[in-house]
Amino acid sequence: MIRFENVGLRYGMGPEILRDINFHLLPGSFHFLTGPSGAGKTSLLRLLFMALRPSRGLIFLFGQSLMECRTSERAELRRRIGVVFQDFKLLDHLTTWQNVALPLRVSGRNESDYRDDVTELLKWVGLGERMHALPPLLSGGEKQRAAIARAVIGKPELLLADEPTGNVDPQMANRLLRLFVELNRLGTSIVMATHDSQLMEQFGAPQLVLHDGQLMIRE
Repeated sequence: MIRFENVGLRYGMGPEILRDINFHLLPGSFHFLTGPSGAGKTSLLRLLFMALRPSRGLIFLFGQSLMECRTSERAELRRRIGVVFQDFKLLDHLTTWQNVALPLRVSGRNESDYRDDVTELLKWVGLGERMHALPPLLSGGEKQRAAIARAVIGKPELLLADEPTGNVDPQMANRLLRLFVELNRLGTSIVMATHDSQLMEQFGAPQLVLHDGQLMIRE
């Protein structure tokens, strides 16, 4: 599913913030990505989503080398990935329901095929009464939950989540984690960046630990 070989990343002429990163993740796996603030967790997720190119090394995704992919091939790979961004990236002119349904609409599916699924998912994440609200009227926690719902609605092959429970209370964090666990049970590979040690201990998935620019796997 994912393989990094001697990957390094620097911004501009600065020092490498990630160096000699080597790991591989199997299809259907679940890993937490953790480490201190500034360790490079978001940068690593951006490499996986192809929003950044490594300064050196090789990245393979779904069996393809990202260094050899054409632009059209990268776009096709991205459609197989769901992403929960820290800054949400909701479209302010669309309602919460329309934002969550957007990946399905863009893929060409008829609204009648997914209307009930979107509504049910919004109720599950506690937004049943906010589905017709525009993003500027939502709280930070509500935007976070809407972003998570949008990322998982299409049952992606790979889900990348950057601190997805950072703006919600512990009860909702547990509820959202159960959603990720169920998605993983159905076959989605998940990489979830988090600082929440209690959440990691509760679930017990392997951890990708970033420290001082390097990565180790803690089973």
